[in-house]
Amino acid sequence: MTAPLLTHRKDLLHTLTAASQPYDLAVVGGGATGLGVALDAAARGLRVVLLESHDFAKGTSSRATKLLHGGVRYLAQGHIGLVREALRERTTVLRNAPHLSQALPFVMPAYRWWEPGFYGTGLRLYDVLAGSAGLGRTEWLSRGETLAQLPNAQTKGLWGGVRYWDAQFNDARLALALARTAALHGALLLNYGAVTGLLHDAAGQVCGVQGRDAWTGQDFSLMARCVVNATGIWVDELRQWDAKGRGQAPPPPLVSPSQGVHLVVDAHFLPGENALLVPHTRDGRVLFAVPWLGKVILGTTDTPRPALAREPQALAQEVAFILDESARYLRVAPSRSDVRSIWVGMRPLVKPEVAPRDPKDTRHLSREHTIAFSTSGLVTVTGGKWTTYRAIAEDVLNRCLAAQLLPPCGPCTTAHLKLMGARQAQALPPTHHGYGDEWPWVQAQAPNDALLCADLTQNMVRFAARHEYAVTVEDVLARRHRLLFLDAARAVAIAPAVAQLLEAETGLDPQLAAFESLAQQYSHPP
Repeated sequence: MTAPLLTHRKDLLHTLTAASQPYDLAVVGGGATGLGVALDAAARGLRVVLLESHDFAKGTSSRATKLLHGGVRYLAQGHIGLVREALRERTTVLRNAPHLSQALPFVMPAYRWWEPGFYGTGLRLYDVLAGSAGLGRTEWLSRGETLAQLPNAQTKGLWGGVRYWDAQFNDARLALALARTAALHGALLLNYGAVTGLLHDAAGQVCGVQGRDAWTGQDFSLMARCVVNATGIWVDELRQWDAKGRGQAPPPPLVSPSQGVHLVVDAHFLPGENALLVPHTRDGRVLFAVPWLGKVILGTTDTPRPALAREPQALAQEVAFILDESARYLRVAPSRSDVRSIWVGMRPLVKPEVAPRDPKDTRHLSREHTIAFSTSGLVTVTGGKWTTYRAIAEDVLNRCLAAQLLPPCGPCTTAHLKLMGARQAQALPPTHHGYGDEWPWVQAQAPNDALLCADLTQNMVRFAARHEYAVTVEDVLARRHRLLFLDAARAVAIAPAVAQLLEAETGLDPQLAAFESLAQQYSHPP
């Protein structure tokens, strides 16, 4: 069993600060897009550094609805190109990370006579757009068949349903797999390494970044031929720094942030293997109930939030909306007391060129990505969604090459690049904690392994600290393992033991008190 070539934090900082040659590419932001760009560039043979101010996927990229999908509602809005691209990329993720993703059947219950035919016809078009990338054929269901697939569905007024196929994944662990795979290809990635400024040359062109290590307070400067701003909802802040550094007025904002709330409840509210989709709630939104890692995710909302909080909080009306709508479609419905965890993700939706009629309505803003080049050479990418992260990264690199911001290099290879954990012909299934073919190596970290809870062991914590960039309790229990997102109270119960293991491994403060405070927000819906 060969261990991947990964370095510890002290080694990473030493390599970072000792660099004498400029990097080809500096990526700012360690979410889905930034990590995708770093991996693509490193796989092409470029010299790459990525800096993330907090942990990888700390923000939006760990707070998705966990779906790899073409976007059924985008199809209804006429975004055919986006849907076709997403369906193709859905297959790419399933192929390159089978240990972190799998096909998932959805059932759409129908409570009006016309709904099965109407939605079924649209979903057949979904099948046609997927083509050979399809995961299963859309089926019309009778009333009895619908109840067999969704045993807890509301029976009153039920006509039947439609069953179709999409996929789901573990977002935070997929982000981590991207980071570690990029590192295997020579990229240098540092979490808790905030960019504090941009460097400009005498001609006003961006030529690097200034940064600071969160743990030592050490400042450093990195020279880079090209800088990509992939900071999600914070991209406009970096663009303002760029303009200010050149004595120019700030550019108009690119992003219109929107938040999506998710509630997690026990599996008995949605028994079986099927997800539930309501395509049109009372206020025109979409409602999901998705089985995930032994629990059920309910969501989501689409609420404009101009404030850019690192830990956005759900509004009471958002929680009420999800619970009220769930009660319309589930015979036994959850209440506030049944919520095991609640989290909020912020979407970096691209501002339209023409102001919308209702600025408070973000449901119809584009989910496509945008790439913007400033006159200084700073490259900003925002928008998009998890499913298309790889295609977005390829587009960014190709555009940078066309603009001669990068040296000549090889073509994109990520369409068939297996991620960490899927390098062997047959990776272990997702039930093996998302480690794939690395699971035996995780188990071998130390001979005195022991369970911390039903599905988290001491060796999994050791592996996170030694080989997965984990430093804090939150890193482990929110993203290396997903317990905070599944059951916040259970996460608090084992947090002291995790903190003790982490401190022994890293010698750094594991931030136990901060995690316990954060978990209160996850465990108490407003």
